[in-house]
Amino acid sequence: MSEQHEVYIKKYWSIILLFLLFVLNIFLFCFDWQSSHRVLTFAMLDVGQGDAIFIESPTGTQVLFDLGPPRQILGSLSSVISPFDRSIDALIITNPDADHLGGFTDILKNYKVGVVLESGALTDSKIYQNFNEEIKKQNIPDILARRGMRLNIGGGAYIDILFPDRDVSEWATNEGSVVARLTYGKNSIMLTGDATAKTEKIILSENSQAELKSDILKVGHHGSRTSTIYSFAKAVSPTYALISLSKDNTYGHPHKETLDTLASLGAKVLRTDLLGTIIIKCDIMGICEIN
Repeated sequence: MSEQHEVYIKKYWSIILLFLLFVLNIFLFCFDWQSSHRVLTFAMLDVGQGDAIFIESPTGTQVLFDLGPPRQILGSLSSVISPFDRSIDALIITNPDADHLGGFTDILKNYKVGVVLESGALTDSKIYQNFNEEIKKQNIPDILARRGMRLNIGGGAYIDILFPDRDVSEWATNEGSVVARLTYGKNSIMLTGDATAKTEKIILSENSQAELKSDILKVGHHGSRTSTIYSFAKAVSPTYALISLSKDNTYGHPHKETLDTLASLGAKVLRTDLLGTIIIKCDIMGICEIN
């Protein structure tokens, strides 16, 4: 082999090597960009006068906070979950009242559920009795949510339980509601169920403002004046406040007092009775898109 031919081959392989390194750098850049732009999906489902929230972590873990009243959840849920997806990793039932639990029949008939977390607040309603019987029948683990629990749902997303901090089996169901804070990177969402002023005061006494500050507040009890006291709302200081309720509901929700409190803090209110299902997608850098 001539010396000139050897030089040609070396140049040829050098060009190939440089090209491969160039392709590898592009791949690594794209991989890093995609990793930093994986999104958390949070959807307040339009279920009428009730609560149902769908959360999907960047790695695909799916959680439902409450299930709405009977025969309301499946239509809204279909807007955020694939028709081929037949499993949900966890149900978190903030309280056992029908407007938070009534959709359990639809969910348990159509989806395989990994685990149930609930507050421990009790009611003698037939819906709650049937729910307990069905999760036992399906051998679904049933866990009491308690302050200090951290649920790692993947991709850097976490759900921290702030309340209950004690046995609430003899409390009113709303006062015993599960309260939790969802975080993903720079994003945070406060989830309050139907927590009342009593519950909010306990949470205030046990947490610093830094532990409560959240970009988004799921307003307690459909905007009732019994929730969202000024001191709690100020500690959360949300940019957006989400309210789940039905049009022309008989309770007068949301109450003017609650709307005034949120307005005084500069929070933008988003309501399912006016907007339908509200879908929020956030990346880990803190950028959120609201649909």
